Amino acid sequence: MAWDEWEHLKSEAAERRSTQMRLNQLPAEGGGSGRDLVARQDDLGAVGHDAYVLYDELNKGADIAAAGANKDGAGSTMQAAATLKSHGFQTGSALETTVSVWTSQLKSVLQACAHISNHLDYSKKRHSEDDARIAAVVRGRDGSAMSVSQLNEYFK
Repeated sequence: MAWDEWEHLKSEAAERRSTQMRLNQLPAEGGGSGRDLVARQDDLGAVGHDAYVLYDELNKGADIAAAGANKDGAGSTMQAAATLKSHGFQTGSALETTVSVWTSQLKSVLQACAHISNHLDYSKKRHSEDDARIAAVVRGRDGSAMSVSQLNEYFK
């Protein structure tokens, strides 16, 4: 094996090692607050609440297929589309297509809002439980909770 080949293999091995997982942190020479990274539950709750409010408002006000429904359940937009079609206007078919696409897109947005709201509520609850469990298990010598910065020292 040539010396160049050995150096090349060493540099490849060093590159592979640099892709291993490691915890990010601020440099010791300042710029940080000295505290651990924190995700505030109030922030998660606010986003989840906003997603729920958006869901509720969209669900009430954006359903054009059911707006102004008659005794048969057809909304005013679909009634107009049927009337236009019965008089030979192509706009009737286009209006039916518009209602169909709108309804499909509305359902997608509603599902996304519900997913965000439910996920953040679940995450908030689950992370609180995890934090309490971890705090009960990971303690310093004096019995106090150990910070992430202290835990990071064990992995160096």
